[in-house]
Amino acid sequence: MIQLNFLLLTFLAIFLLRSGTQLYLNRLNISYLRRHGNTVPEVFQGTVDQEKLRRISAYTADSDRFSMVTMLANQGFYLVILLSGFLPWLVKIIRSWGGGLIIEGLVFFAILSLFANLLRIPFSLYDTFVIEDRYGFNTMTFKMWIADLVKSMAILVILGGLLLWLLLTLVIYGGKIWWVWAWVLVGGYELLMLWLYPVVIAPLFNKFEPLENRGLEDRIRTLMEKVGLRVKGVLKMDAGKRSKHTNAYFTGVGKAKRIVLFDTLLASHPEEEVLAVLAHEVGHWKKRHVIKQLLLLEILSLAIFYAVARLLDWSLIYQTFGFQESIVYVELFLIGALLSPVGYFAQPLESAVSRRFERQADDFVLELMKVAEPMRNSLKRLAADNLANLTPHPLYAWFYYSHPPLLERIERLMNDQRSTQKE
Repeated sequence: MIQLNFLLLTFLAIFLLRSGTQLYLNRLNISYLRRHGNTVPEVFQGTVDQEKLRRISAYTADSDRFSMVTMLANQGFYLVILLSGFLPWLVKIIRSWGGGLIIEGLVFFAILSLFANLLRIPFSLYDTFVIEDRYGFNTMTFKMWIADLVKSMAILVILGGLLLWLLLTLVIYGGKIWWVWAWVLVGGYELLMLWLYPVVIAPLFNKFEPLENRGLEDRIRTLMEKVGLRVKGVLKMDAGKRSKHTNAYFTGVGKAKRIVLFDTLLASHPEEEVLAVLAHEVGHWKKRHVIKQLLLLEILSLAIFYAVARLLDWSLIYQTFGFQESIVYVELFLIGALLSPVGYFAQPLESAVSRRFERQADDFVLELMKVAEPMRNSLKRLAADNLANLTPHPLYAWFYYSHPPLLERIERLMNDQRSTQKE
């Protein structure tokens, strides 16, 4: 039976505070958009007209509302799982099958993951085939959506199941310092994924081909050579078969490093703007942002594993949620559920670090290309093509945005170029 005690009341208070904060920020952002999103900012004149601005506002409002509904449904699901007595019942059933703690743990997490993913399916379908379709972004067929779902689930089962099996083994048989070995394992797994994703996983979903425009490829390689960066390939990805959103990214480690350009980006941006976008991505690499983020992540991961190890034998946790004895995999799930709402309030710090890196990457564009105009124009076009919100509420942007708002980035580039010219 669930116990109404200090731990449960504290958890519920933080849980509801998180949900309340999310609702407040979401409504604040939409309300701010209604008041300030009716006039095209001066720097976007000529790129965004009044009709485009209307679509941006409508898309932002629809997307934000729906993401909030999705988030609350997901949180409600976990709250029901925790407070309904379902977990003790599920564990009783699983333990009656036998197989030992590790097998029981794998089945336990597999069942919960299955339920969570089944819940997400209708929301994903609505997002893809209603909202994204309404605004002209979706190009995916239902058959392709099903294929992607099956592939994603297979990857989750294979890679996620393997990692979970190793983690449970370390927790059960790793002794008092199991959390150190678990930290090393997860760090190694993350490095493996950095190599595995571009080489094995991404090609399961998209086709990657050499650029047909040899002139552009030569210009890209020349740009890379300026900063002493060698990449295995400059590839075009067939993103347009799923969505009309535009993007580019730099991925991989070691010999697997590669530049990926969305075919939608190549179709809508002139070469100078494509080069500017790539210069920004190269800026992340040259400033060692990937390594710095990994380092920060590993420090945080070590602290989390230590906290989990200290909490693992706290009987109050499993007793609060209806268990009479300590079961390792149950405690791991419960500790994760308890820590999750607390972790949400670290979001502004994570966002602030990311925005700092983005500003440094923008500065690198100016340093490498000597002019800011291609990057400014690419940001304007990206905003128009992706219906990006031009006027987010400052508090919402401070809390969530991994990139500075587009208007701020463009104005900053303009000011930086003026300063450079004066010097």
